[in-house]
Amino acid sequence: MKNLERLNSILLIDDDEINNILHSVFINKLDLDLKVDTVLNGQEGLDFILGGDKGKLELPCMVMLDLKMPIMDGWEFMKAYEESVPKELKDQITIVLVTTSDNQEDKDRAESNEFIDDFSQKPLSDDTFKHLIQSHFNLAAI
Repeated sequence: MKNLERLNSILLIDDDEINNILHSVFINKLDLDLKVDTVLNGQEGLDFILGGDKGKLELPCMVMLDLKMPIMDGWEFMKAYEESVPKELKDQITIVLVTTSDNQEDKDRAESNEFIDDFSQKPLSDDTFKHLIQSHFNLAAI
């Protein structure tokens, strides 16, 4: 567990724009003054994170990563993330894998990946986000 003090931004990586909108609403319901950014595939997510260290974008504290996406899926994103994101950035990012899949292999693979901090089943809710945030960040009760 990264035990991060501050949560100020979340990046949603999901090709389903409706999910991105719903998840943004759920996060905003928590009234935590968080910036929520969305991208539609793993390549856009990787570009977002790598652009963040150049002052162009704010580095996300938490990434909610969907598994099944076009262009670059969640597993391809994780491979590229491991290879191209500097350690000092990885140390600042909590990654939660989110999927509709109930495939035990996906869960096992997520648990064995050192850069994936959590795994959550869709559909997500405001309670799910509250639990995930409380589990990974030292915040006052929300």
